[in-house]
Amino acid sequence: MQSHGTFARPFILEAMNAMHRIVAIGLIAGASAAGAQQQLPPLRPLGPVLATSTEPMSSVAQVRALPGGRVLVHDLTGRRVLLFDSTFAHATVVADTTGATGNAYGSRLGGLIAYRGDSSLFVDPQSLSMLVIDPNGKIVRTMAAPLPNEVNALIGGQNGTPGFDAQGRLVYRAQFRPMFDRRVGPGGPAGFQMPQLPESSYVVRVDLKTRKVDTASTFRIPKINLNVTNDDNGRFTVTTTVNPIPWTDDWALLSDGTLAVVRGQDYRVDFVSADGKVTSGPKIPYDWQRLTDEDKARIIDSTKTAMEKIRDAQMAANAAANPEAAKADSASKAGGRQRVQAEGGGNMQITIGGRGGGPGGGPIGFTLPPLQFVTPNEMPDYRPVFRQGSARGDDDGNLWIRTSNVTAAGTEYDVISNKGELKDRVLVPPGRVIAGFGPGGMVYMGVVDGMTTKLERAKIK
Repeated sequence: MQSHGTFARPFILEAMNAMHRIVAIGLIAGASAAGAQQQLPPLRPLGPVLATSTEPMSSVAQVRALPGGRVLVHDLTGRRVLLFDSTFAHATVVADTTGATGNAYGSRLGGLIAYRGDSSLFVDPQSLSMLVIDPNGKIVRTMAAPLPNEVNALIGGQNGTPGFDAQGRLVYRAQFRPMFDRRVGPGGPAGFQMPQLPESSYVVRVDLKTRKVDTASTFRIPKINLNVTNDDNGRFTVTTTVNPIPWTDDWALLSDGTLAVVRGQDYRVDFVSADGKVTSGPKIPYDWQRLTDEDKARIIDSTKTAMEKIRDAQMAANAAANPEAAKADSASKAGGRQRVQAEGGGNMQITIGGRGGGPGGGPIGFTLPPLQFVTPNEMPDYRPVFRQGSARGDDDGNLWIRTSNVTAAGTEYDVISNKGELKDRVLVPPGRVIAGFGPGGMVYMGVVDGMTTKLERAKIK
């Protein structure tokens, strides 16, 4: 299991988040030739939308189905948890950042986890606590986070959705904590050694009473290559080289608490029971798309263009929203402190300052060059089936995988049984991402509608 020691520097975590966005764009960027057709179930559309919310939200990150058609919705970007009635016409605020709820939602992003029976947990990283929400949307008590250093790993999203196994242990992806080596010489910093970022991660289980942690499984993650150099003036330069479509594994919990680890390169599922028994499913049939060198170059170019647009838009929005901060940034640079808006997503900020650079002490700077991509021959010869954060368990014992097969008609989701066999292929309409499930084939989705996001409910035909 990974170390639970020193916290990672914020820019490493932001670099990894930016990498996830690059991978997400890379998987749908460019054109490619279709592979040989395999024996696959027909790709059929999701059923009609049965209900649509009217309450404006910023996002629909997680949905928790409750009895009677009601749902808890985590508006991650808006930092709110809402309880909707069965018609989605009325919403009650359960947690937000205002005084109306006693500021139950802190200043940091939280997470929503299904708990015992129909209760739920809201994870608040700021207070290192978990709020217990009853089926009526009331916060009934507060629990301490089992491992304070791991609380950010319970938010969910691209790192997978935490949950509980059959023995009541909390299951989640362990947080990576790189160790930094900053070498200092007589006249100031002599070097900065970047840690080696891993190519695998861990799914762990923790007992809430004893705080005992054990590793349930390992899985492959995209490799991020970071290199740091420094010049004679003590300025550091970080070079990031990424693969827009790397091989990766993913994980999710089934409704009975079984851990499902999806292996990306051969597309199959390993199932890990609560007692540690591992069962491997067969290879899942898929219409693999072979990539030529021209396809790979096109993916790199389109990914680079997309990331530049995101960066420029975010930088413009940040400057318009807070012009005083831009002035402060300029002043801080003159004083030896620098904030850098990063490539590859636009939200990486680094602040480094202190003495060094000369006998009397001078500015220490950090500059980030444009994002570097691997060469086409370092990319996979076939388009990966999925990216991280694509697997979810439904309420009927199945595993849903959001694939990279995205067209103008929508996104293909593969539905896998608890034996690892492909049961169904469902086409989810464009602009929608599944955020949760209900019993009997009920599906809850977030859909962007202009400047807001709506919640939709549909059912498999």
